[in-house]
Amino acid sequence: MSRELVQALEQVGREKGLPIHILIEAVEAAIESAARKKYNSGYNFKAEYDEKSGQIQLFSIKKVVKEVTNPKVEISLEEARKISPEAQEGEDIKVPADMTVFGRISAQRAKQIIIQKVKEAEKQKIYNLYKAREGEVVLGTVHQVEKNLIIVDLGNTEAILPKKEQLPKEFYRRGEKLRAYIQEVRMGSKGPQVVLSRACPEFLTKLFEIEVPEISEGIVQIKGVAREPGVRAKIAVISLDKNVDPIGACVGLRGSRVQSIVRELRGEKIDIIEWDEDPAILVTRALSPAKAVHASVNKEDHCVEVIVPDDQFSLAIGRKWQNIKLITQLTGWRVVVKPESGKKDKLDKVANEVEVPEEFLQISGMNPRIARQLTEAGFLSAQEIAQSSLEKLSEVLGNEKEIAERILHSAQELIKPPEPPDSQP
Repeated sequence: MSRELVQALEQVGREKGLPIHILIEAVEAAIESAARKKYNSGYNFKAEYDEKSGQIQLFSIKKVVKEVTNPKVEISLEEARKISPEAQEGEDIKVPADMTVFGRISAQRAKQIIIQKVKEAEKQKIYNLYKAREGEVVLGTVHQVEKNLIIVDLGNTEAILPKKEQLPKEFYRRGEKLRAYIQEVRMGSKGPQVVLSRACPEFLTKLFEIEVPEISEGIVQIKGVAREPGVRAKIAVISLDKNVDPIGACVGLRGSRVQSIVRELRGEKIDIIEWDEDPAILVTRALSPAKAVHASVNKEDHCVEVIVPDDQFSLAIGRKWQNIKLITQLTGWRVVVKPESGKKDKLDKVANEVEVPEEFLQISGMNPRIARQLTEAGFLSAQEIAQSSLEKLSEVLGNEKEIAERILHSAQELIKPPEPPDSQP
């Protein structure tokens, strides 16, 4: 096989962005396959590229024996030494094979294998590229809008934005530009699958890193993020430089920085809070826009109890306990809010208004009691349940391990993104 072919492969490699050794390996595999097809089974063929001559040669690998019983895979010591004078009995030796006898069918088969190998190499290249970019924000173009997912063109491949990773009430049009967080990259049966998200807390974190230079430079650090996508979010920040106001840096001049993020998230309200190691201070700050009268910490129960004025009780807990859920996510502490008067009827009235996420009802083994327990423990979505540990779920559900295991497995199955339509990268 001439050097001209290798030069042609080098050109293909440049066009496809693939290293030449990948293409040479594809040709070697194609020649071996064509040889096996031509000579039928039984032979052990090996194709090799010789860098010095620039040629690809075909060999039949045979074992050196005293007496040949199977000429397809064995060779006598006498014949072996004609090829290699140093050949010894029991060794494998490469016997040159004739490639000129390959017919049109063999050549066509070799071509098909080469094409397949090149496609596989391209898929692997794209997978490696985006796998290394997990956790980054990318800009793509909406290519196709389907019921349960959006297909996004990233230039050299397509990604999917599942329904559960979209912002509620957000509409997408074909050709529209879209920014999203690369949540996961995996190799599927149809090639690499890039899963995007606009609803995860990490997307909000990355947007702040992009918009706030002090964060990207490490002067201001993000200590925690909690989101109810498309509705409200809380982000806790701290400054490593006493001369830099962390909240002011995130807000920007006249609110320019945070407003840019709010526009990207279609009006999602964002509370920026200064982090404090004291959970009582942190929870009090996170309670915004409500003001706390008093806060106390119960370390044994990992709980912070907050007293608020009666007229701010509803504001403190938020609609459907939204504010308390976000504070629990942000701080990692269970939060109990009580009105200053301590009137039980206020607590009962609000407790009766607790609603659980609708997607909880799609989880096998779920019932209203379990859904309420999970909601009150701070779980706001099936994804949070799926990403939880079995031990934590079991603890929340009163050590009912079998139920917790069934719910965890069902939640993990529920959040699996659907397979995208077959498409060429």
